Amino acid sequence: MAEMNFTENAFILGEGVMFIGTIEAPGVANINGTVKGDIKAADIKIGPKGEVSGQVEAHLIDVRGQLAETIVCHEHILIHRHGCVSGNLNYLNIEIERGGKFSGKLAQKTGSEAMSSPTDSVATE
Repeated sequence: MAEMNFTENAFILGEGVMFIGTIEAPGVANINGTVKGDIKAADIKIGPKGEVSGQVEAHLIDVRGQLAETIVCHEHILIHRHGCVSGNLNYLNIEIERGGKFSGKLAQKTGSEAMSSPTDSVATE
């Protein structure tokens, strides 16, 4: 049997799995399935088959799948070439690869706003 490598304080939602509700993860939330609800984590990684709709908050967000509704990114959001983000995005730094899609409203944070983020308490507990 193959050995599984788990990251400390990580949340993993596998492909084909649907979760409805609220996720709070002090580490990385890896989403390869479907989430309908809120996610608050230090980092969020949405895989190619991942779909998230709800209120999302993290320091780093990496999107290869779909992310929608209200997004607060305290440091850096990366939308990969097949990634799609829609809704209201409040961010400090954004990077969109050629082919990546965004539709909605953008609001860039200042450096001082990013430093006083509420996810600091989640990441350090």
